[in-house]
Amino acid sequence: MPVEFLTDVQAAAYSRFTQPPSLAELERFFFLDDTDMALVNKRRGDYNRLGFSLQLGTARLLGSFLADPLDVPTEAVDFLAEQLGVADPSCLKAYGEREKTRLEHQWEIAREFGYRDFPAVEAELVRWVDDRAWNTGDGPKALFEGRWCGFGNGGSCCQG
Repeated sequence: MPVEFLTDVQAAAYSRFTQPPSLAELERFFFLDDTDMALVNKRRGDYNRLGFSLQLGTARLLGSFLADPLDVPTEAVDFLAEQLGVADPSCLKAYGEREKTRLEHQWEIAREFGYRDFPAVEAELVRWVDDRAWNTGDGPKALFEGRWCGFGNGGSCCQG
């Protein structure tokens, strides 16, 4: 995502966990409903079910997949492990052993939930930002701060 309009602090915080998600964020973005569980339960092995679930929750919370899907706070891992009945969340270490698995999971999540790559929606996003800025008087920095900095970053990533 082009980040030229962002402050250095905002750009550094984009698409990363800068602090653990709050309980409200865990419940909103990492809770697995019946549809999610049906997808998750297609996976063999606790590490695959946990890894898939983490990628799903991360995409919901941050709006993108992480380059390293295991670069998540332990709070998210523990929250999902409890839902999945995974007794040993450290099994997640095995998830990264086959890189193609994580990519296949990303593709499936994107397909199932209608997520699209940034280049495919850039023009639409620019129109939305322009319309929103025109209607609210907020600039791109303020719009970014209101959307992304309130999630996964305790609302504080863009202050300062």
